[in-house]
Amino acid sequence: MSEPTFKTDRGELCDLAPIAAAPIRHHVFVCTGKSCSAVGSAEVREAFERELKKLGLLFGKEAKGKNPKGSIVVTECASVGFCAIGAAVMVYPDGVWYAQVRAADVPEIIEEHLLGGRVVRRLALLELPAAGVAEKFKTEKGKT
Repeated sequence: MSEPTFKTDRGELCDLAPIAAAPIRHHVFVCTGKSCSAVGSAEVREAFERELKKLGLLFGKEAKGKNPKGSIVVTECASVGFCAIGAAVMVYPDGVWYAQVRAADVPEIIEEHLLGGRVVRRLALLELPAAGVAEKFKTEKGKT
């Protein structure tokens, strides 16, 4: 196997990977692993794509109904570590992990979090950086 050529021209890189030049503000990961799939994660991903396309915010190829200058990327991924309470959704760069998300919750996450900058507390499981729940409870109860 030959060694790949390392590209250094920024313009060439952006032509090959248009996302590198896009004004991306958020990256939404939707778990589509086995457990999350069992509770509707495919519908959650579809809802994100549908709603963000309507708003013209979903980054992607125009030929696929997306916006090449969109500011939000949606990616399906495998397990993010808490599929037992899925569907799991992670929003970066904010570092917010949502649990038990259903397709009906997607418009609220878009409106409140992605557009308004406010975490949807009823669905938020974890916000990074995090000290961890066990450490938090020890501190609150005065234990070491």
